[in-house]
Amino acid sequence: MLWYRLRGYRILARNAWVAGYELDIVVRRGRRLVFCEVKEKVGDHFGDPLEMVDEEKQRRLRWAADAWLERHPETEGLEVTFDVIALRNGRLERLAEAF
Repeated sequence: MLWYRLRGYRILARNAWVAGYELDIVVRRGRRLVFCEVKEKVGDHFGDPLEMVDEEKQRRLRWAADAWLERHPETEGLEVTFDVIALRNGRLERLAEAF
């Protein structure tokens, strides 16, 4: 979340449960609304954090985002994007507009 705050984004939600799925971070700056999935891995076990956001995970995130947007009509007309943040041994990598 700090990454977004330092760049002028306003945090709208974090760890929000909607439609049975969790949205890690929802932020807004101007006309842009970002749903961000955060994945962290310590060590080399189980692959890379970015690989964890597969097609099924993306489908679930879109489903949850749609439900969140329905509950927040004030966001109508905003540009919606999906980011993924990977944390690897304390280092952050942000994949903007990941899907």
